[in-house]
Amino acid sequence: MAISFKYWNECVEPCDLEDMWNNNEVSTEWLNAGEARGHKVHLSRDPDGQPYLTQVEMRAVAGIVIGRHFDSHIDLDMICAIAELGSDRQPLAARYDKKMKETTVGIMQVLPKNADWLAGDLGYQAYEIQGNHNLLYRPFVNVYFGIAYLKWLSNYESKGRSEEFVVRAYKGGVKRATHKSTLPYWRRYLSVKESFPSRKGNQDAPAVSKLSLLARPELQAAEGGFVYWDSKTSPEDMDDMWNHPNIVKEWIKSGEKRGKVRFSHNEEKRPYLSRQELEAVAEIILFKHFSTRNVKPAVLCALADIVSLRFVNGSGERIGIMGINYPTATWLYKDLGYKAYKVDSAEDLTRPFVSMYFGAAYLAWLSEYEGRERSPEFVVQAYLSGPKNVTYQEAGPLWLKFEEALSNYGHTKKEQGSCSVL
Repeated sequence: MAISFKYWNECVEPCDLEDMWNNNEVSTEWLNAGEARGHKVHLSRDPDGQPYLTQVEMRAVAGIVIGRHFDSHIDLDMICAIAELGSDRQPLAARYDKKMKETTVGIMQVLPKNADWLAGDLGYQAYEIQGNHNLLYRPFVNVYFGIAYLKWLSNYESKGRSEEFVVRAYKGGVKRATHKSTLPYWRRYLSVKESFPSRKGNQDAPAVSKLSLLARPELQAAEGGFVYWDSKTSPEDMDDMWNHPNIVKEWIKSGEKRGKVRFSHNEEKRPYLSRQELEAVAEIILFKHFSTRNVKPAVLCALADIVSLRFVNGSGERIGIMGINYPTATWLYKDLGYKAYKVDSAEDLTRPFVSMYFGAAYLAWLSEYEGRERSPEFVVQAYLSGPKNVTYQEAGPLWLKFEEALSNYGHTKKEQGSCSVL
């Protein structure tokens, strides 16, 4: 029977839940989300229905586990970054590694055999894991064994090890800690870790971090429970939106006023763009910044439909309407010179114009990947799954999914004998 959690109460002990409530940041986040002491606490869920921990919850779990079971200094940001990369903070995540022919599970992507070894040989027996590997799907249990393994790696062969060695060994094993195969993971780890907001000087303020806002978009809502366009868009871009004929009609009809334009919100109070708003943003970005590139607005809109469902904050592990992550945006900005918008943190990518701009830049780069002109099928698949993962079979599933999304934006027509989308 498949494991499923709906509430925190189903995957933690009562003492764990009490310690979570006693954490100022967690209690503030939960109360703002409508939770109450003495009642079941809902786990956040992504659009696919998968439960996940917010950044605030993740940091609290790690801190509680360290305080209970580990006397040495442990870097909380290291734990949170590994959880971010490994599972997107999803307690039910399970990934099969083809090379190792093994499955890692839970928030910290722990190997069950490693948990058995840590418990049996090294004495980490706070939880009776042997013969009951389903416990690894519980946040406190998984984080406990993840930290235990990190501690062992930090003193591998009785030598104090660097952060880079520990992180790369955690990903690929000690034999690959200095191998080129784990170097990309280390770089992603650094980018994720650097994107965490500093908590120095804020010990007395029970504030929600920037990245936790991405995890629970409803906490960004302003008065009346709404998120406003004006809070996520520059005055210049807002003027362009008001000057767009389709948008001015839509907004006036909805009763919006200059300086206070609401995003549409779904039943869970998640802000999203209407299709007309999405098209307008794409048209404005392409006209102002990509006029020499033959990219059609409908292409960007269809990609946004697939990767984010048009949610302002993104969907799942993808940030913003175009699903561009912070490391990719930083690379486009610094290395390729796309500097019309600046990204100082992952939160900047929840701004529709910023996300659309870097989405268009990435699409333009993919269209000439490795110095040669690429087909629309390649570009779309590369955008969705990475250029190294493109399959060349005719009408692959990603391409078919894209064509279906494209049909929602009836401005792109196929030319005879070709598929003219780029």
